[in-house]
Amino acid sequence: MDAILAQSEHQPTAKDIRLVIAASSAGTIFEWYDFFIYGTLAALIGAAFFPSGNETLQTLLVWAGFAVGFGCRPLGAILFGYLGDKLGRKYTFLVTVTLMGVATAGVGLIPTAASIGVAAPIIVIALRVLQGLALGGEYGGAAIYVAEHAPPERRGYYTSFIQASVVGGFVLSILVVLVCRALIPEEAFSEWGWRVPFLLSIALLAISLWMRLKLSESPVFKAMKEAGETAGNPFVESFTYPGNKRRIFVALFGVAGVLTVIWYTAFFSTLSFLRGPMRMENGLVEGIMLVAGAIAMSFYIVVGKWSDRVGRKKPILIGALLSLVLLFPIFWGMGALANPGLSRSSAEAQVFVSGPACDFDPFADVQASECGRVLSDLTALGVPYDIRPVAAGAEDVPQVVEIGDFSLDYTGLEDAPRKERIQGSLEAAGYDFDRQFPPWIAVLGIVALLLALGALSALTYGSVAALLTEMFPARIRYSSMSIPYHIGAGYLGGFLPLISSYIVARTGDVYSGLWYTWAVVAFGALVAWWGLKSGPPTDFADDPA
Repeated sequence: MDAILAQSEHQPTAKDIRLVIAASSAGTIFEWYDFFIYGTLAALIGAAFFPSGNETLQTLLVWAGFAVGFGCRPLGAILFGYLGDKLGRKYTFLVTVTLMGVATAGVGLIPTAASIGVAAPIIVIALRVLQGLALGGEYGGAAIYVAEHAPPERRGYYTSFIQASVVGGFVLSILVVLVCRALIPEEAFSEWGWRVPFLLSIALLAISLWMRLKLSESPVFKAMKEAGETAGNPFVESFTYPGNKRRIFVALFGVAGVLTVIWYTAFFSTLSFLRGPMRMENGLVEGIMLVAGAIAMSFYIVVGKWSDRVGRKKPILIGALLSLVLLFPIFWGMGALANPGLSRSSAEAQVFVSGPACDFDPFADVQASECGRVLSDLTALGVPYDIRPVAAGAEDVPQVVEIGDFSLDYTGLEDAPRKERIQGSLEAAGYDFDRQFPPWIAVLGIVALLLALGALSALTYGSVAALLTEMFPARIRYSSMSIPYHIGAGYLGGFLPLISSYIVARTGDVYSGLWYTWAVVAFGALVAWWGLKSGPPTDFADDPA
């Protein structure tokens, strides 16, 4: 393209590059902080806005709200991708960061469901929609903006700071929560203090806007605009440009699908896993995630720089294949270190449940059968179970919970006595439901396993901004890369906490939700092997396809 050749007239200085990376990365950190603070405070948000007599349902409703935000990311990608290709990279991601900051602060101002009833969760969902729209335009804008300033031989390295900044947003959300917990008494934090991290987004927004307003437009976009080569309709051209449908398919399943489920498993699934079924003390879990996340940020930069030498395909395939091999062993190891008593008791005193209509519906406020209510009790406690099959039509079958050698008849028990007797029987069999504080050697082991997950995420994510920039033509780049990225991240990744929690609730196995991640990565690895180019990176202009 003539515009790309003309780019040399707009080449930024080293000082410009540093400002571009710093401002784009800071804005990305702040914007992802805004998005992740919802997940970090999921338990308190559930109590405030989604109260329910079914603990599992409350958790699923919170993650459904989380998923709604991600589900709207593709719409944001279409809208802001269009604007980014038509009006420019800089002003588009100024709009996205503003929208995100305002929507996040709004969550901190909503009265609880106890005060305004069903209006509370409706408003929360509406604000999550706005957050999703904003995030749909943010990543593409920041990634392209840095990539179009970077020399080709350092594009992976420079853009890797954007990937590291996504982790930085998660780390910042954990850090702010820890500081707030330290400064605000626990009871007050549960009542109103959890709102402070949301309201803090106003200050972060001001800093981000101040930094981004100092930036100039992307040199590639300047060159295209001066040459009159900007797209007429970037969304339509994304699907009509020669070869672009294939590239979008590869970007969706072979790149975005792989990186996003590994990322959310590495950071969000582990957070829920350790705080939930492993019953580790909340502050300790947050501290562990803070340390592991902060260290893991450097992995993305290392992988991005490495990809400038070996190409983008090799790290992604290595990370995907290693994830298929290591995912379950890493989580089994964390479980054994975090709550060894639970692992031991689950093996020595297995739980079996029998009774008619023995089925658990995680989305029901009250289970339809006595057996279903028992399964709800066990799921809330994080105890794995198996169901004894009952012959069709049998009505006089025993309604019992078998815990090792002990058998409890739950027929006719009311909710409170049943829950009390089941938990008491489990404790007598060796199950420990106190908050866990493992020895420090075990804590270090958990951090090491989290870093292993962080390394897998870095391999599949560290070079992605450079890869997606190189996959698509500059005139429709913002739209073409944002659409598959945010469909993959929004649906395959954003729904991961909800889907995996549902699988766990249905099966009674705290590790079963990992099969969703495994399946998406397995398919994505095949697509990446088939569709990504091997060898050193090349610009799109050098690709005849």
